[in-house]
Amino acid sequence: MPLIVTLTLTPSLDTATSTPKIYPEGKLRCHTPVFEPGGGGINVARAITHLGGQATALLPAGGPTGAHLVELLQQEGVSVDALQTHDWTRQNLHVVSEATGEQFRFVMPGAALHDTEWQQLLQKIAALPADSVLVLSGSLPPNMTTEAVTELLQFTKQHGLRTVVDSSGDALKAAVKFGGLELLKPNQSELAELTGQTLDLPDQVVTAARSLITQGAAKRIVVSLGPQGALGVDAEQCIQVVPPPVVKRSTVGAGDCMVGAMVMKLAEGASLSDMVRFGVAAGTAATMNQGTKLCSKEDTERLYQYLGQS
Repeated sequence: MPLIVTLTLTPSLDTATSTPKIYPEGKLRCHTPVFEPGGGGINVARAITHLGGQATALLPAGGPTGAHLVELLQQEGVSVDALQTHDWTRQNLHVVSEATGEQFRFVMPGAALHDTEWQQLLQKIAALPADSVLVLSGSLPPNMTTEAVTELLQFTKQHGLRTVVDSSGDALKAAVKFGGLELLKPNQSELAELTGQTLDLPDQVVTAARSLITQGAAKRIVVSLGPQGALGVDAEQCIQVVPPPVVKRSTVGAGDCMVGAMVMKLAEGASLSDMVRFGVAAGTAATMNQGTKLCSKEDTERLYQYLGQS
């Protein structure tokens, strides 16, 4: 099976805690913090590992926060290829107010990635075997332009890599403009922005996705539809998978779990239907857990089988 590598350009060390009540100026006494790896591609690699697959998380890591992040990933059994960087890896803070149940998420800017470090990352990608699956997920560092996205995709094309993109904003637009992607996962509003179309009806979503496929943007597009699951489209077919009714406790990480599960099936050469079904199962499994816990293999497999019978 092809090697799966996820690239996270703005990783984070996520700190979660709670406090009885949040109010201005006073000292807020918090409970013992929990530290977890953060970042789109990192969570995709974690999800694949949780599902029994293998993926390597390629990332820049700097300072004590970067070292802690790498250590946490290794403790989870995730294969890590970290590039030591000058700037420290960012640290985000999530605080829950016990009085209201509200969650406050303080997200710091990503660490800058200097040109020499960027070139070193590209060399790591160049060393990957041809036909490897590279997943680009998450945001760009604050000093990086979308030209870097184009450079990266040109690089992956030259080295025969199959690229999956789950990003947003200008980075997503740049990836679509370059084209040739193995898989693209926008949500409905992002697809509308990419195509300039109004997407109020299912047929309009299918038409918009297929227009990007016809233009050569991607071979497959899976549009996430929130509570309505996901719609997978390629040149020949389309399939919508609606998640089964479950008790939802958190949506954190659900999208990354969905991508991880789909990439596993993509690497296995599975059909579009199986890929979307497994992705929706993993995303739904993640919502069944409290806080930031990702999908479990047992829940995902059970939901996957259920969706296959419905």
